[in-house]
Amino acid sequence: MRLTASICALSLAIAPALAQKSRPHHRTSTPIAAQPSTHDCGHNLSLHLSSPDPTQGSLLLLELRSATQPVAAIKATWDSREIPFWQEPKKDEKSPDVWRALLGVDLELKPENYPLTLTAKTESADEIPCSATIDVKEGKFAIESLKVAPNFVEPNPEQLARAEAERQRLRAIFATITPERFWDGSFHYPLAGVTTGGNFGKRRILNGQAGSPHGGVDFPAPAGTPVYAAQRGRVVLAEPLYFSGNTVVLDHGLGLYTFYGHFESISVQPGDLVDTGALLGKVGATGRVTGPHLHWAATANRARTNPLQLISLPL
Repeated sequence: MRLTASICALSLAIAPALAQKSRPHHRTSTPIAAQPSTHDCGHNLSLHLSSPDPTQGSLLLLELRSATQPVAAIKATWDSREIPFWQEPKKDEKSPDVWRALLGVDLELKPENYPLTLTAKTESADEIPCSATIDVKEGKFAIESLKVAPNFVEPNPEQLARAEAERQRLRAIFATITPERFWDGSFHYPLAGVTTGGNFGKRRILNGQAGSPHGGVDFPAPAGTPVYAAQRGRVVLAEPLYFSGNTVVLDHGLGLYTFYGHFESISVQPGDLVDTGALLGKVGATGRVTGPHLHWAATANRARTNPLQLISLPL
């Protein structure tokens, strides 16, 4: 039986019904800043989107501002998923109430219009609805052919069972929305002195067989290079996986996770709450690889997104 998974097990953690492949084109590895858009919700509420028409694999920052009425809670849905908001601290008593959320556009989400609906509940128990339409554009991704060990393209029944069990574990992890926000401030690159990465979204031909799109960014680096936490988070997985080798997953809260694969060695344990810049492990060549590198990925509300956008967003 053939298995056409991507190098990162993260690419296997999305249900096929939620994804549709796009036609492959070339794209650069650096996210392009988009112009924000603003929607008037009435009642002195406004909804701001960091991009009105993102491409597949994008990460959006949403911001709801209330000029006059303090907001107590927000319930929002997009693409049949709950979008958790967090409240920003007020600079002073006259500052507006500001609530924010991250919205992930999955790497294989069908390009079309998707409604975003939310209800803001004020401290006086009033409920104010607001909505916007997000036009998802097709991503432009390259194709490449790779030669890997045959067992990573045609695993035996035992290997196939292991890969499927790990896929289900990852799906369960990414479907969990921790109500607490662990991260504080901007995200950072996981390797010291490295500010570029590539291959996000690439459609891969593995030993002549079509593979799933590459769900993260690759940073080539010598084996033994230290890998650091991009932001504060809780370790929810730290162990060898079939495809991604020695792997660490951090839960940053509110449905946001970062994934680090192919380590030579791991320096953390499940349950650890690590700070930004904490040592997670060292670059290696474990799992399905063609050489030593770090595979870094991010999911937001179960959507596979370009982790480089975590760095570019004003969090």
